[in-house]
Amino acid sequence: MTLNDFDLILAGGGLANGLIAWRLRQVRPELRVLCLESAERLGGNHTWSFHDADLSQAQQRWLAPLVSQRWPSYQVHFPGLSRHLASGYASITSERFAQIIGNDLGQALRCNSRIVQLDPHGVQLDSGLRLSAAAVIDGRGAQPSRHMVLGQQAFLGQELQLRQPHGLAAPIVMDARVAQGDGYRFVYVLPFSADTLLIEDTHYVEHSPPSSEQLREHIAQYLCQHGWQVQRLVREERGVLPITLAGDFPAWQAAHGNALQAGLRGNLFHCTTGYSLPEAVRLADWLADQTHLDHAHLAPAFVAYQRQRWQQQGFYRLLNRMLFLAGDAGQRWQVMQRFYRLPEPLIARFYAGRSTLGDRLRILTGKPPVPVGQALRAALRHSPRHFEEHS
Repeated sequence: MTLNDFDLILAGGGLANGLIAWRLRQVRPELRVLCLESAERLGGNHTWSFHDADLSQAQQRWLAPLVSQRWPSYQVHFPGLSRHLASGYASITSERFAQIIGNDLGQALRCNSRIVQLDPHGVQLDSGLRLSAAAVIDGRGAQPSRHMVLGQQAFLGQELQLRQPHGLAAPIVMDARVAQGDGYRFVYVLPFSADTLLIEDTHYVEHSPPSSEQLREHIAQYLCQHGWQVQRLVREERGVLPITLAGDFPAWQAAHGNALQAGLRGNLFHCTTGYSLPEAVRLADWLADQTHLDHAHLAPAFVAYQRQRWQQQGFYRLLNRMLFLAGDAGQRWQVMQRFYRLPEPLIARFYAGRSTLGDRLRILTGKPPVPVGQALRAALRHSPRHFEEHS
């Protein structure tokens, strides 16, 4: 019998795999885990956020060292509604993520390591080195698939130091009091300090998101509207998050064979909001609880776990189809404005991916902000085949 180099190799050092490596280090230190990242550091260039209700108290505790900033509440703004929600909100910057987890992992992390080949029992690096493991988890980012129908949440964010205090005490999770366009647009604002903000211009679109130049111009306009003058640009980030409208999940899994995939690559994110941190935390905890982490035992359990998470998000994919396919694109903000008039506990459960049957009925009933006929037709298009038939 050949002795493996490692018990577990994590391909990619993004959010999901970084948290898996860190959590296993905490609770299963006897395991030989290796995390491989192609860049110079873990985590890339991102900001990940979550609501208090997204995680259990135990999860909040083990995640706490990574949190860069916490706020006791957040705000939303729409043309006909402004609301302050007394729900805790927190953010993790990739800089802090890389610093804390990188230091803790030590030699269990190898950066500047590009993988050229991967299979369930090992990886080959561009140097020619082959590393073997009892199991391999691939977390190298989202991959397009003909078995998934996706919209996009495209955004560009700038962390800015201002010339004067901005006066914000809480994040603005959505400010839709801005010109719309080919999809739902809002501005997202995180006050990191008295004179520092992260401002993201965000668009929910079917395809062809605005250019970086357009997004930067939108941020400049937002700054001007609020009378904020920029002292310096601290950093800039850009991303396109998948928003799942429909999918043939068995076909998707079959296409990937018996590969184990985490994070966006494994369809483990909130289908509507695009938030990936809560799902990454849940996966890290689930893996830490598995008795056997070799591929033969882990693969069927992992497949069942992914299937369960997919099934639990069916309602959110339904809402996505109604948002993207029903009504005028420039009026989609009305869907979100109506949602934010609902009770605060319902909103918290929605973000956590735990909407009850009563929540779902409450969201779907009443006077809809989109044409009923279009909404019903959108709801019925639940597989890629239905989109092909209407293309």
